[in-house]
Amino acid sequence: MVRPQSQPFRGFLDMMSEMERMRRLGRTGSDPTHETGARTHATAWCPTADIVARGKDMVISVEIAGVPPRDIDISVSDGVLTISGERHDEPDDGVTRYLQERYYGQFRRSMVLPDGVDERRISASFDNGVVRITVADAVDAKASTPHRILIAEGDGA
Repeated sequence: MVRPQSQPFRGFLDMMSEMERMRRLGRTGSDPTHETGARTHATAWCPTADIVARGKDMVISVEIAGVPPRDIDISVSDGVLTISGERHDEPDDGVTRYLQERYYGQFRRSMVLPDGVDERRISASFDNGVVRITVADAVDAKASTPHRILIAEGDGA
């Protein structure tokens, strides 16, 4: 019998961004890829990410072109990795904009790490506009085993 492989990266879907995209799709019937109005916390830009396993390590690559490393903050708390910062718009200097597709302003991306990850063994590097976060031994982290909780029948006393 083949035992199914567990998914160590569950919980990485950026739920807020996906919910906003689905709400917009349901409301307007389209999913525009360009800026349509003022940005708010609900519509703030969210950098794209790739998550791969490299041996026993999990590597998260986040594309943040145009943001210097000094403007990027990476933190981890209670099993949640958060990447935040701000990309500043270029000065206008009297130019006329015909098209603007790049997002500017603050961003924040949070991801739930697999259970059992040692938060002290997370490192980051920056190269060519990509932040690479390595979570050591994340693939083999010892997670708690899910179990069913039986409901007792009776008067509840």
